[in-house]
Amino acid sequence: MKKPYLNSIEYIRGVSMLGVVAIHIGAQYLQNPTPNVNLIAILEIASRFSVPIFFFISAFGLFYKIDLNAPFDYGKFLRRRFKAVLLPYLIWSVLYIVHDNFFYGSGIPAPGYAAEILFFGLAKYQLYFLVILIWFYLLMPLWIKIIKNLTPLKFAAIFFLQIGFNYFSSYSAELFQFTNSLPDDSILKMFLQWRLNYLVLHYVFIFLLGGILAVHSQKFFEWLKENKKIVSAGFLSALTVHLGYFYFLVYVEKYNLMAAVNTAHQLSPTGFIYTIVTSIFLFMLFECVEFNKIFRAGLSVLGKNSYFIYLFHPLAIIYLDLTLKNFGQIMTASNTIILYVLTVLISLVASLIWNRFTS
Repeated sequence: MKKPYLNSIEYIRGVSMLGVVAIHIGAQYLQNPTPNVNLIAILEIASRFSVPIFFFISAFGLFYKIDLNAPFDYGKFLRRRFKAVLLPYLIWSVLYIVHDNFFYGSGIPAPGYAAEILFFGLAKYQLYFLVILIWFYLLMPLWIKIIKNLTPLKFAAIFFLQIGFNYFSSYSAELFQFTNSLPDDSILKMFLQWRLNYLVLHYVFIFLLGGILAVHSQKFFEWLKENKKIVSAGFLSALTVHLGYFYFLVYVEKYNLMAAVNTAHQLSPTGFIYTIVTSIFLFMLFECVEFNKIFRAGLSVLGKNSYFIYLFHPLAIIYLDLTLKNFGQIMTASNTIILYVLTVLISLVASLIWNRFTS
């Protein structure tokens, strides 16, 4: 029996896209010598769930539709997914390479370096997500097999292994020193240096969690309805702890804001827990709480256009930032908020225009 369409997935995509834009606007705001710490906390820390949650909802959407007891048509699956992901990834990568050549004078890369750019998603800072997603698609038979045979004990083991692996990958001084000690032309150095751009191991748990909850979606939604207060309290607690870690780094450990942001990221233990709890919280919010039609319509528009906005928004940021500089403006808190709103609006309008002429 065909399962009902879930508007909540669309809404979560919209919210997550807003978070992705916030992170990139926050990076612009960090250029200010004296940025507002609380605004940085909102843009760069509270929004940190937004990248890994896309893997969560991608897995949820895939496994929500898959019958685990039916044969899996791997070829058909790859053809559909690569058309939706690989082709746009290649097109937008080339677009950004050409654009940056004209805008920054970076030049057209030689074939070898161009291959490196495409393999690791280096054409623009947001594109690595699609590289990881493509690897998740390529390994889909493995995820199906794992979920079919997953027990609570095995899943708990993956949870702790994920925390350990992410901690090692993010904070190991030995790994950092070893990577830097390798020759610049070493292939191993290249793969270690860009490990966050392609290695699905950083996001296996959140992807499997989305798949498991989708397979048991009816029980999951019933549990959400019965435990709305617990889920909400868990979200507030996880957010408080994650923000607290950031403020601890800034005010107690005396990290500068850039270092604090780069430490309290989505792969940190607090960021990892925060992502999990937020994923569940947003499903509860959009499945179990009644919102007015206007609010839901707005979320739906953002969700339906989130993919294009995600691909396009760096262009909006580049030219809006250039406009600010041409008017002699710096990235103050108020200008940062304006830049954020305009980036979302311009990217949304661009998406609507694109859809109008391509549909």
